[in-house]
Amino acid sequence: MTATDPLSPLVLVVEDEPQMRRFIRTFLGAHGYRVLEASTASEALLLATSHNPALVLMDLGLPDGDGISLTRSIREWSKTPIVVISARGREDDKVDALDAGADDYLTKPFGVNELLARMRVALRHASTAPVEQELDLGGLRIDFARREVTRDGQPVHLPPIEYKLLTLLARHAGKVLTHRQILKEVWGHGAQEQAHYVRVHMAELRKKVERNPARPEWLVTEPGVGYRLRDRSVGG
Repeated sequence: MTATDPLSPLVLVVEDEPQMRRFIRTFLGAHGYRVLEASTASEALLLATSHNPALVLMDLGLPDGDGISLTRSIREWSKTPIVVISARGREDDKVDALDAGADDYLTKPFGVNELLARMRVALRHASTAPVEQELDLGGLRIDFARREVTRDGQPVHLPPIEYKLLTLLARHAGKVLTHRQILKEVWGHGAQEQAHYVRVHMAELRKKVERNPARPEWLVTEPGVGYRLRDRSVGG
């Protein structure tokens, strides 16, 4: 499959710096992706609606708007995966982008292999059925139908809150979920300011599913932002 193959995934790159666009276009093309380019938010929205890309790579700093607002606009009508690549490294920027509907967030400079891995995760989850019967992470297995969790073949008994927390992360494996997103989904709207709920229950969950809770293999902390369940195709 080549970058010109009409069956190749079409990626919309939203970036106002020509050199960065050229760099991204080159390495995506070399890995079999087709590329659309936009240098402004208005151009990006037009291309997103007219070409229906498989994935959007988005910078936040655009000359006619902000990538977070653009993310919200796209999310009003599309579930297309959005991966933010930005020089903004502040925790608040990451949280705002993820809460707006971005699927992942990488800070510039980023590793090409990691970006490609995150893109594969986002594309895979966008193409799979909404409800999977099970998830096997190589040592940690979750059977959604039976509501069973095993680690290295041994059953793991979880109370309802911890099971709900684990399955939420599992259904979004590889995607960062913010504290606010987790609180809303697990505890409801009334718990939005109770971030300690997540920390306490995550610590208990790690004790049960991780081989070494101090060096987690699966339940990864994104400092100041939230958590993700490590997908097998994403290292780190």
